[in-house]
Amino acid sequence: QVRLVESGGGLVQAGGSLRLSCVAPGLSFSMYVLGWFRQAPGKEREFVATISRSGGRTEYVDSVKGRFTISRDNAKNTVYLQMNNLKAEDTAVYYCAARLTHLTEIINYSEGSYDLWGQGTQVTVSS
Repeated sequence: QVRLVESGGGLVQAGGSLRLSCVAPGLSFSMYVLGWFRQAPGKEREFVATISRSGGRTEYVDSVKGRFTISRDNAKNTVYLQMNNLKAEDTAVYYCAARLTHLTEIINYSEGSYDLWGQGTQVTVSS
């Protein structure tokens, strides 16, 4: 079964940056809308960012707008989440997710609609 593999998490001081990557070996990557979600200790998993198949549309949860950037490289089967000006409240396990779609410009906020998930990568921001 195809799985997504995240990397790039770690420990960083508040105000610092990290770039998460998610690769999908063996997947027809360009056929999938992609998303990043996160789950903080004791909280529900929440939507962070999504990007359309073409990369032309993106959307973010309000709390990360202006600080996080989602991007994709379909040739490398990779999606990225650049995280700048990190805050303690960004501490969470971050998951990438993929949903197969024939529509090139849709984006997707809904956790339940994604088909494939990674195992998660821990991001810890110290204040």
